[in-house]
Amino acid sequence: QVQLVESGGGLVQAGGSLRLSCAASGRTFSLYPVGWFRQAPGKERELVAAIGGGSVATYYADAVKGRFTISKDNAKITVYLQMNSLKPEDTAVYYCAASSRLYGSPVNDEYNHWGQGTQVTVSS
Repeated sequence: QVQLVESGGGLVQAGGSLRLSCAASGRTFSLYPVGWFRQAPGKERELVAAIGGGSVATYYADAVKGRFTISKDNAKITVYLQMNSLKPEDTAVYYCAASSRLYGSPVNDEYNHWGQGTQVTVSS
């Protein structure tokens, strides 16, 4: 059974940075896509950034391109989201998710393992 545990959220001023971490147990990340989603109050959950299986391809939502960077440490089975130049509109609960699609692309419909979420609040 795959378990994902996020950490690193918090309160930061606009323009600041945070790094989210997602530690996994039960399965390696190396061959399967892994991504970060977020959900703001009253909005649908959206994919923010993801890495495809085999770590070849990445995806970033337009709203975070150039500011966020996703990376993973296969040895530690941990995925990170470095968030720079944060804006108040980045405020949301951020979720780490792992896909069951072997060598899948970053954007796919089989993200079926989820962490509990970590709150990110950006003040203006």
